[in-house]
Amino acid sequence: MATFRLRHRRYENSVNGGSGRVAVFDIWWSRTWHFVLHVFYIVLTMTGINGSEIFFEPVRDVGSVFNSVRSTEKERRTTLMSWYGQETTSIDPNAEMATDRPDVTEASSTVGAGVLQIEAGYTYLQDRSGGTVNRSHSFPETLLRYGTPVDWLELRFATNVSHQKAATNSFTGLEDLYFGAKLGLTLQDGVKPEMALVPQMTVPSGATALTSGKVLPGVNWLYGWDVTDVVSTAGSTQFNFAGDDNSGNTYTEWTQTWTVGYSLHDQIGAYTEWFAFVPHCSESAQIEHYANCGMTFKLTEDVQWDIRTGMGLNDAAADWFTGIGMAIRFR
Repeated sequence: MATFRLRHRRYENSVNGGSGRVAVFDIWWSRTWHFVLHVFYIVLTMTGINGSEIFFEPVRDVGSVFNSVRSTEKERRTTLMSWYGQETTSIDPNAEMATDRPDVTEASSTVGAGVLQIEAGYTYLQDRSGGTVNRSHSFPETLLRYGTPVDWLELRFATNVSHQKAATNSFTGLEDLYFGAKLGLTLQDGVKPEMALVPQMTVPSGATALTSGKVLPGVNWLYGWDVTDVVSTAGSTQFNFAGDDNSGNTYTEWTQTWTVGYSLHDQIGAYTEWFAFVPHCSESAQIEHYANCGMTFKLTEDVQWDIRTGMGLNDAAADWFTGIGMAIRFR
């Protein structure tokens, strides 16, 4: 469940970081949360949840948050809501670790209260365009996931360095920093999925050739099912703001993913996945489709290694990519 944005850049379309088009943070932040509330309402409508069917107790003050931490395990909630008739329980600290990598589809669960999970990796990507081969190296793709005193809320921070090389030039630089929060919505109940919602944003902090020069908010809706003891499936629907590589103007982009996971052994897992980037009102970005697969290797209950490889399915997509990574959980 890779945190880096798998988007290859051609040098002639690099963003001019000196454009000065930096959006006012207050405006973007208010727009972000206004949009998140609309998406949250749509999620409830699509999944058939209504006010009489959800178990939801808003946090009235800071004290109530810490009171919930001191409560018994039976009283603590894993998610903000529950399907009608479903019991809610707290996250078992000894439960199997769920990571947001190596596939693009992120986990539909939070790490749990008081847990720190660090995920990192390396990706090599290659694309041939107009007779020129563009190569990029992405490292360390670090994602920090921290569980707040309530099980259903996870804070997220990501950073990455990109090295890109073409026939005549190359550069290395820091990408814009990522901030987000994962809200556990529901647990799985039969055919009703486990769900989470991630309001997120990047802030202008990267190298001149890589930064968007503005705050870019977005939201990610995650959903998943355990089909059998050895097969699971999941998907994600993202809506994000992005910066156009030619003009630097802001456009919107949907990201849709679907993955199928397989448990090959107690310590070995595998997956196959399709994902796509669908830009709207962009001058340079085009629709890109990808397929990829990978494996995970659990060394201990709290340490996991992974490998993956993938390829573009249309001309606009990068030719192929491959990568490795790991995740460590502290509890």
